[in-house]
Amino acid sequence: MLEFRGVSMTYQTGTIALKDVSFTIQDGEFVFIIGRSGAGKSTLIKLLTCEERPTSGKVLIDRYDVAKIRRGLIPYLRRNIGMVFQDFRLIYTKTVYENVAFAMEIVGAPRSTIRRRVPIVLSIVGLRDKSGARPGELSGGEQQRVAIARAMVNNPMLILADEPTGNLDPTNSETLMALLEEINHTGTTVIICTHDRELVDRMKKRVIEIDGGCLVRDDAIGLYGQSCPIRTRPSLKSEPDDELSGGEPAGEPIREVGT
Repeated sequence: MLEFRGVSMTYQTGTIALKDVSFTIQDGEFVFIIGRSGAGKSTLIKLLTCEERPTSGKVLIDRYDVAKIRRGLIPYLRRNIGMVFQDFRLIYTKTVYENVAFAMEIVGAPRSTIRRRVPIVLSIVGLRDKSGARPGELSGGEQQRVAIARAMVNNPMLILADEPTGNLDPTNSETLMALLEEINHTGTTVIICTHDRELVDRMKKRVIEIDGGCLVRDDAIGLYGQSCPIRTRPSLKSEPDDELSGGEPAGEPIREVGT
């Protein structure tokens, strides 16, 4: 479960990115976060990955307050989050196989696990026959599929995608969304930040809209331009028992690589 509780974020420049934002995303949901450029979507992602800390409020992932996580534990949190970016962010000197394998290497996965896991993931995204190619030899759609393979190879509990279709044509956008939906059906939570109106309208998933840093809409099944009142989501029944600020975490352990 992921929850924002009264989260506000003000940068040192004085820019107010978020204002008292609260919502809950259950495990296994598929959610679009929409809003114009500068609305606060990217700040939400940075808070989830601990690139930024909220000025006030709580950001909870599986009952842990990530704003209080010790710096040395941040890499362990990020192992459970797969990131997909608009500009792919592949390493162009490495092959497709090496790009995906690198995501496992940096978390210390055994070589035997890497050799077994990477071909499976490349098969899922339809690129096993391209494992020896370099990103520059691939189309934009294929490069984005490599990025998805890299994001999912460590079996994350959450995939965050920031404008993943921004550099893709409509056909490749549809293919990408079908792939993310298939991954979601295995139980992985998927959150997509976008202002792609046609994509959101076609998928008919939950829509959270941010405008001027404020939560203005939360529809269980929504359209990009649909105007509806905010629908209250259930909150956690209790405060987190442990916030990774010290001691051993309570509850379910963070998912291990390859499980």
